[in-house]
Amino acid sequence: MMCRFITSVLAILLTASALMAQSPKSWPADYPWWKINNLRTIQFNLPATEAATLNADSVVADLKRCFANTLIINIGGIMAFYPTQLDFHYHNPYLRSETVMKDIIDQCHLAGIKVMVRFDFSRIHESIFKAHPDWCYLSPKGERVYNTDMVVVSINAPYVQQKAFDIIAEVLDTFPIDGIFLNMPGYQVNNPYEGVYHGIDQNEHDQKRFAEYSKGLALPTKEDKTDPVFQKYLAFKQYTVEDWTKGLHELIKSKNENVALCTYMDEYVDIIRHESQTNSLPYWPYSASDNVNNAIHTFPHHTISNASIQQISFQSRYNAVEPNEVRIRLYENIANGSGLDLSMMGDMQDYEDERNYKVIREVYGFHKAHEKYFGRYKTTAKIALIAPGSWPSGLPMQEYRGIQLMLKEAHLSYDIIEDAQLQKRAEDLKKYALILLPDITFLPAASVEVLKELSRNGTHLVATNRSLSDHPEALRELFGAKTTQMEAEGSGYYLTPVHQSMFRRLAGQKMIMWKFNLGKYDWTEQTQKQLPMLAKGRPGPPEIIGGHDSTGYYALGLHSYGKAVNALLPVNLGRLYYLHGYQEHKNILLDLIDHLDPHLSKAIQTNAPDRVEVILQEFTENTPAALTKKTTDGLILHLVNLTGFSGNTYFEPLPVRNLTFRLKSSFKPSKIQQLGKSKAIPFTYTNDTVQFVLPELEAFTGIILTK
Repeated sequence: MMCRFITSVLAILLTASALMAQSPKSWPADYPWWKINNLRTIQFNLPATEAATLNADSVVADLKRCFANTLIINIGGIMAFYPTQLDFHYHNPYLRSETVMKDIIDQCHLAGIKVMVRFDFSRIHESIFKAHPDWCYLSPKGERVYNTDMVVVSINAPYVQQKAFDIIAEVLDTFPIDGIFLNMPGYQVNNPYEGVYHGIDQNEHDQKRFAEYSKGLALPTKEDKTDPVFQKYLAFKQYTVEDWTKGLHELIKSKNENVALCTYMDEYVDIIRHESQTNSLPYWPYSASDNVNNAIHTFPHHTISNASIQQISFQSRYNAVEPNEVRIRLYENIANGSGLDLSMMGDMQDYEDERNYKVIREVYGFHKAHEKYFGRYKTTAKIALIAPGSWPSGLPMQEYRGIQLMLKEAHLSYDIIEDAQLQKRAEDLKKYALILLPDITFLPAASVEVLKELSRNGTHLVATNRSLSDHPEALRELFGAKTTQMEAEGSGYYLTPVHQSMFRRLAGQKMIMWKFNLGKYDWTEQTQKQLPMLAKGRPGPPEIIGGHDSTGYYALGLHSYGKAVNALLPVNLGRLYYLHGYQEHKNILLDLIDHLDPHLSKAIQTNAPDRVEVILQEFTENTPAALTKKTTDGLILHLVNLTGFSGNTYFEPLPVRNLTFRLKSSFKPSKIQQLGKSKAIPFTYTNDTVQFVLPELEAFTGIILTK
């Protein structure tokens, strides 16, 4: 198997090398380069000392070997990697050549490589801080935040509000750059490099601006969501960040419309960047799919670039994550509609952990060889999953990921949309048959109205745990439920699947164990109650256990609303599966989905193992002709092999053979072909269903169903 794998990789690389020599595609001269959405980005996060050995020839040679077409590299903010003329811009003392940045940009351009330069305005050197202490963050205790000789700044102080624009203007006037990547934008209340929270910034400029914004209120000193002043402060933070980004966007475009702005936000940004990181257990093998799916369906008019972060942690920057994890991330990027993006410490010369170089060349070469099939997708999903923000964390993240895990393993297609954007995506949401709300406790009133309108017109809603608990009237109207006890520890309790006709996957099980939250709700007479809760009973040795009597409460209510049936599971269903993975908890959701709409599970039918990620998209060939095309060119089926993921590490994926697929398709394909293979795949087409067999899957493949 390994020999075949190496041979296939070499074939990809040779094909990509030939393509690199061809003339570039003839996109219109005024078409923004980033909107082509074929990014193959590598970021060099340069330590100051590496400026001494930085060499344009080796930088460009390394990028070409990896088939990269975009470089992100440090230029300014924390320190200048060029000969700045601004006395408030700290100059990198290790910079050996004053022309090295110009040389890198010029040589990249000669090689057809775009250059985005990295700015970070979150910190300034202590020498600048001593001259301008009012530019920096001040904690409620009157403390500053240091990282060695760098001091955290305040976003509303003159350095960020004025001097940062001067720095960016100097770079724009000096270098022919293609884009700006803004790292760590916004308010700095944590020291992420040491894992310490310091509190709301009390800088004098923040105090003054908040008082102006709030008409006289004082800055809060604690983060308390029940405090109306803190709620006002949250709105103030969003306003000030977006106002600053707007000014930056206007500055950039006034100098050059073809310079892209890239950062982690969405307003006034051309490229939304996200990151796949490895932090704490349990590892999340769907990180890239999660990030890209979320961003691309929440902000469909932006280009999305999800970076695979090489480092294991901030404390272990020079040790890369496992190669098989990087491979999964990069292929998931492709499958979900992002380009490729990888961030590493330093450049590629004398790198401390080169294990991923082979994987980078493999996947970037594959993308280069077949890029016309990537980047212009239209969803086939009829399920929407609502995300608790763009960077979910804590208990809501666990519930959200657990629901994703259930859908992924069942090969159910779904799109992710952020909770805060429901009103803006109201029209797009009409195409979904089912919307999932995993522990989404709060929504703006306008977003609740969107859900009501969708449900009236036939879109089913499924909500878990404490969803809509901040909207008791909507909870009653949409789900026929009223909170009695929103949170109750469920350890020792059981659920009873009484109606086996609904819960077919639970055949043979009469009592389903529980832990974590088991909310107790009252239901209206019109609501169909399922999954009775049984009490803890008697703990102890086998001789005395039992007594699991009915509590009178239920873990599922089905409520008709308009043309839809809405289901509420006031329990931590997703969290329980995310952390423990008991199949019966997944089966509750899958049976419920089948009950609400049996067509959803028929869109993709396969014998592929649960750990094979299946992503089906409509595609349009990513060529200049796409700008005027009104129809898609067919379907593309992406398969990412996660069989090597063991829960706490990543091994080589196991080869999987004879995978059968039955896909719903509105057209009979003219041919079906696996990317990188010359032989077409035989198929049959009957009753709007195409059926075929894939002989073997290794790490990844894309299968094209051409119209």
